[in-house]
Amino acid sequence: MAIEKSEVEIVKPRNDKREYRRIVLPNSLEVCLISDPDTDKAAASMNVDVGYFCDPEGLEGLAHFLEHMLFYASEKYPVEDSYSKFIAEHGGSTNAFTSSENTNFYFDVNADCLEEALDRFAQFFIKPLMSADATIREVKAVDSEFQKNLLSDFRRMNQLEKHISSGDHPYHKFSTGSRETLEARPKLKGLDTRLEMIKFYENNYSANLMQLVVYAKEKLDDIQSLVESKFEAVRNISRNPFDFSGGPCLSEHLQVLVKAVPIKDCNKLKITWPITPGIRHYKEGPCGYISHLIGHEGEGSLFSVLKKLGWAISLAAGEGEQSYAFSFFYTIIELTDAGQEHIDETVGLLFKYIKLLQDFGVQKWIFDELVAIRGTGFHYKDKIPPISYALRVALNMQLYPPEDWLVGSSVPSNFAPDIIQKFLNELTPSNVRIFCQSKKFEGLTNLTEPWYGTQFAVEKLDVLTLEKWVELAPSENLSLRKPNMFIPTDLSLKNVQEKVRYPQILRKSPFSRLWYKSDTNFFTPKAVIRIDFNCPESNYSPEASVLTKMFTRLLMDYLNEYAYDACVGGLSYGINHTDTGFEVICLGFSHKMRVLLDMIISNINSFEVRPDRFSVIKESLKKKYENYKFHPPHSQAMYYCSQLLEEHSWPWNEKLEVLQHQDPNHLSLFTIRLLRKAYLECYISGNIEPNEAESIVEHIEEVLFKASNCPSKPLFPSQHLTKRIVKLQDGMKYFYAVKGLNPSDENSAVVNYIQVHQDDIKMNVKLQLLALVVKQPAFHQLRSVEQLGYIALLRQRNDHGVRGLQFIIQSTVKDPLHIDARVNAFLGMFENTLYEMSEEDFKSNVNALIDLKLEKHKNLREEAAFFWKEISDGTLLFDRKESEVAALRELKKEELVEFFNSHVKFDAPQRRNLSVQVYGGLHLTEYKHAIDNLPPGSCQITDIFSFRRSRPLYGSFKGGVGHMKL
Repeated sequence: MAIEKSEVEIVKPRNDKREYRRIVLPNSLEVCLISDPDTDKAAASMNVDVGYFCDPEGLEGLAHFLEHMLFYASEKYPVEDSYSKFIAEHGGSTNAFTSSENTNFYFDVNADCLEEALDRFAQFFIKPLMSADATIREVKAVDSEFQKNLLSDFRRMNQLEKHISSGDHPYHKFSTGSRETLEARPKLKGLDTRLEMIKFYENNYSANLMQLVVYAKEKLDDIQSLVESKFEAVRNISRNPFDFSGGPCLSEHLQVLVKAVPIKDCNKLKITWPITPGIRHYKEGPCGYISHLIGHEGEGSLFSVLKKLGWAISLAAGEGEQSYAFSFFYTIIELTDAGQEHIDETVGLLFKYIKLLQDFGVQKWIFDELVAIRGTGFHYKDKIPPISYALRVALNMQLYPPEDWLVGSSVPSNFAPDIIQKFLNELTPSNVRIFCQSKKFEGLTNLTEPWYGTQFAVEKLDVLTLEKWVELAPSENLSLRKPNMFIPTDLSLKNVQEKVRYPQILRKSPFSRLWYKSDTNFFTPKAVIRIDFNCPESNYSPEASVLTKMFTRLLMDYLNEYAYDACVGGLSYGINHTDTGFEVICLGFSHKMRVLLDMIISNINSFEVRPDRFSVIKESLKKKYENYKFHPPHSQAMYYCSQLLEEHSWPWNEKLEVLQHQDPNHLSLFTIRLLRKAYLECYISGNIEPNEAESIVEHIEEVLFKASNCPSKPLFPSQHLTKRIVKLQDGMKYFYAVKGLNPSDENSAVVNYIQVHQDDIKMNVKLQLLALVVKQPAFHQLRSVEQLGYIALLRQRNDHGVRGLQFIIQSTVKDPLHIDARVNAFLGMFENTLYEMSEEDFKSNVNALIDLKLEKHKNLREEAAFFWKEISDGTLLFDRKESEVAALRELKKEELVEFFNSHVKFDAPQRRNLSVQVYGGLHLTEYKHAIDNLPPGSCQITDIFSFRRSRPLYGSFKGGVGHMKL
């Protein structure tokens, strides 16, 4: 049977120079080939039309478990974990996920290593080995993943929505799996999980139910030949596609109000309706049109009204998971405490707004505006990493015809008011499902969701009740959105004469410094502007930190109604609290960026505290701090590690305490002090001419520093702020043990941090190469073999130029002291691996890291983030990549071994080690033992702040001749 090559033209963005081809192999495997001669990375994604909806009854999570097992080994490559090891050692990454109707596997790798990577990947779908020993171990990994998710409110509410549906529909299923569903229950029924999994694979994984994307630098013909040779052996059993037609909700599951108790303190309202799947009418875009209006946040919108009433913090609307079988449309509203007392009226206002849309009818100008916004976004889409792109296209292949694999449903093309009106008319009181979560429901529930243990209650509603809610809703001025003034119309490229490779200082004054970089790589009508406000008053105390945070949150709040259209039109912005003040960021289309930035600066200049919004932001921030205790233990361990290392960082409990005493007057007085002294570090790049960049900064100075009523004065040289890091002592192991903040969380966690050096090119590449070589063996040993926990990571750490390694592990099966010992034991095992590494393998790893470093930036945002980090840290090594590559080319294996022996291995003389251990509910006995029986040679930290004060600090790159020199 011949290869089928499609002649259909795949619609692609105007600025996309990549080539595409659709082929179908003789085994009916459908493939999209993507040729990108400029890429540094190759990637592939295999989508299999088999998800957890296909799980056999009584084997919940089997599809997800199979996804895990396919990574282990194959008949052709029988060494366990060799696939992941090969990918990691050649600059790549791997992942997979199981969804309702599909499972997706994907990877990327350095572009020259695709052939072997693809051969290993193909074995997943040809002849995988699923050994009995690996099966036993991986059941524990899946159970650990489930334990990790048990206290996630997102997971809990998602499962609760599924629980309140027909038990005969696969939507009702539990998708993750656990030891109970994959081991205990099957054993009671006399089932062998491994044999059932093999049967599931053989009966369902068929080439005709697969879609493959391969992204490479080679020509299409060469990629095709490669794909044919690697995937022709994938078995095709001509499996009929699965049919999940029929809605998951019976009448008893509609017109319900579900009240649930969350883990975190939050008030969330989710209103959903089962609807006709939007994918059936993707060219008409009915759900996109409706969500464009219900989700609008400008003047007259539902959110604007709820916000003025003091009831809402955020709002989102749209269609849920895409499927041809069924779908839901949702509106999610994060409520204030006051809004929680007005659920009825909030729902009533939503129905009022829907009625307004129904009465006005479908407006062509709104549809045309949406098409213009989406079309511009599609045709000027930033390049993204090949792994993400391959995944996106593979998912689209399951849903759309070949010509629309790239565009999907992002740009509607047919104006069909009747279809949009039909969808609007499906959002009725008669088929609504309302889910509300709040701590206020504690003690008021009578039901328990069986998988996650969520406490909930269900109230049946009738149409009359819902109509009464509409009547009781406030008579506010809801209205249709106005035309969007931020849609870019000038997409021309500025002609910059001087083409520079690195940012240059374009302008300096006592008030600011401007770094400028023209777009020499991407040729897109976009720009990036960053204004970093260095304010000495911003972080000198917990109160100052909290008030600076409130100032930035209120600015965003005030701007939202005006600037929401900018976000819709392709301009994003942020005003964020930083360690040294706050920053303003604008990125996106350059045409109207100046208009948005001028409004932001005007709001900073004229800032006033509105007591009603102050109360809402204060309440939101209070919950954020209180909810720290519900963060997963590995996040808590990371937090404590940062607290121990950063000279100026205030703990959440102190911020919470001072927040409660703040009022609008405090913030008003503080803001005057905050802005009285400031220095602006500015970065502008992209489609903006140099004189325009200078003009932007000059205008900011005029408004903030030079006008008669200006709030700001320049800093004295002594006031420039730095970010400094605690220096650990050579040969010392520090040990900080603490109970988890949430007694109900059974997980424990460890962050084992090895501090190595301050930014230095030669030392950097040794650390990076060691991390590359160690990463996958660490994961395999600690996660796959020893099954210490689902989260078992090795990462590099970079604190303002101070670099090191950190192991991050979360577990219910072992206590932190045991995990810490296993980390050290692993390093002892790895020592031999490193010593025995051949010269050929060493060179291969060096070349893989060189390829990683030479990887080009994909888009303007990525480039700007790289250069900004150099500016922010004060290192200013804009040619860092080239310098590190040169150092790598000179590096010898003996130097890497010496580096490991001196800084990393357990008894290394210069090893500086900090072990942060968070003990969960299952390990409190071990916690008492740990603090009473200090490991030999360890220094116990009992007080974070005494420890910080007792240690010397690394110098800052922002001192003297560095970053802040004017």
